Amino acid sequence: MALVGLLTFSDGRDFVNRDVGDFVQSNEESVVRALEGMGHTVIRARSAITSNALAASEAQLVASSYPDLTIFNYPVWAFPNFSMIAASMTSTPLLLLSTIDPKYPGMVGMLAAAGGLDQLGRVHERLWGDMNDSAVRARLSAICLGAHAASALKGTTFGRIGGRSMGMYTAVGRTDEWMSKFGIDVEEIDQWEIVRRSELVEASLVRSARQWLEKHCATVHYDGKALTEGTLERQIRSYYAMRDIIEEANLSFCGIKGQPELTTYFATTDILEAFLNDPYDWDGPKEPFVCATEDDMDGALTMQLFKGVTGGPVLFADVRHYFADKDLWDLVNSGQHATWFASRSDDPAENLRKVHLYPADFYFPAGGASVHFLAAPGEVTLARLSRIEGRYRLQIVSGEFLEFDEATNENLMKQSTYTWPHAFTRMNTSPEIFLSRFGANHIHAVPGDVSISMKIACKFLGIEVDNFDSRD
Repeated sequence: MALVGLLTFSDGRDFVNRDVGDFVQSNEESVVRALEGMGHTVIRARSAITSNALAASEAQLVASSYPDLTIFNYPVWAFPNFSMIAASMTSTPLLLLSTIDPKYPGMVGMLAAAGGLDQLGRVHERLWGDMNDSAVRARLSAICLGAHAASALKGTTFGRIGGRSMGMYTAVGRTDEWMSKFGIDVEEIDQWEIVRRSELVEASLVRSARQWLEKHCATVHYDGKALTEGTLERQIRSYYAMRDIIEEANLSFCGIKGQPELTTYFATTDILEAFLNDPYDWDGPKEPFVCATEDDMDGALTMQLFKGVTGGPVLFADVRHYFADKDLWDLVNSGQHATWFASRSDDPAENLRKVHLYPADFYFPAGGASVHFLAAPGEVTLARLSRIEGRYRLQIVSGEFLEFDEATNENLMKQSTYTWPHAFTRMNTSPEIFLSRFGANHIHAVPGDVSISMKIACKFLGIEVDNFDSRD
């Protein structure tokens, strides 16, 4: 949830404030109740803004708490210069909020301030309405979450484990741009660290984790070659090694090259990537940690932005195939799907009972387990940050994950790489639009419709939105 600063603006004339003061106060209380009822934390100014001096001092006070979003609240007419001064004292995203009470010209105050901010080139969002209106509250929460997702990137560190994988230009971001635009540092770490640290993991931890997987997964399909107790334990060791790297380097999210070095000579990173992205592992509940396979930096950035909105796991997949007869996409990628998507349950056993661990196929001669399941049905938002002529854009579309009868599910999955995780997806756009414009081979998804929050986050980050959605 978001940390929200709140400044309420009023008239600069003493005799007017004596008349409207109680209304201004009660309006601010209603905004606070609404925000706190959504789970957000509110940092309030000590009084309504009725002078230049208060505009500066109260804005500076609120800004000192480093909120994700600062709300300028307009219950009544307010001198616009107060807002200009307050805006100069904070660098956070801004939301201008007004009432629609015909007795008081709060909307006039908001528009006057908004016009001034437009003249100054200060990006902001606007919202108006009654806090008792559920649609207004929903929009308010979506804006708060979008601002939180954008602000939460600042001061973070991305761990780039390895380098560019298999020649993918779309997977490599510019470190100077990441710092200047998003406030993200990039720490370069060699994949050898995973190999080296794997040998240092305590054997009892590894054995216990393997037994947990054998107990809770639908089946571990040992074949005595690619998938043995030894290769599965090597993957588990890799997971512990990566957790150690994350803690030591203070990483906030990461990408792992994997192919071809690790997958050819050490082990696949499927177990490692799936369980980092999960909200649990064999040691218990944990926060999902965004990890992108093939060291896809822009993929990881998309996932981290999604996580800032939802707080939960984020899907990573290839756009693998389109079944024209079913208007259905099969989103598939080696082991990268968090197992949470199998049932979307807080109980790992509920998810893992649908998960099979299969021997890695010919792409990965080093062996190990591939994580196989079909993602549970439900509404999703799909998106990807990509670049066109060096400029970032968010390509976004709504959709849903689908399931069919068992025979159909099996038939469809066997038409691609069966042993990898699958998400049967229907997008609210045509394949012609999608395939002619989409700027990467990887795509990302979260449950529900969070498109408003993602678009708000991009507005505050200065990123254009390329909306594929036929509903809009």
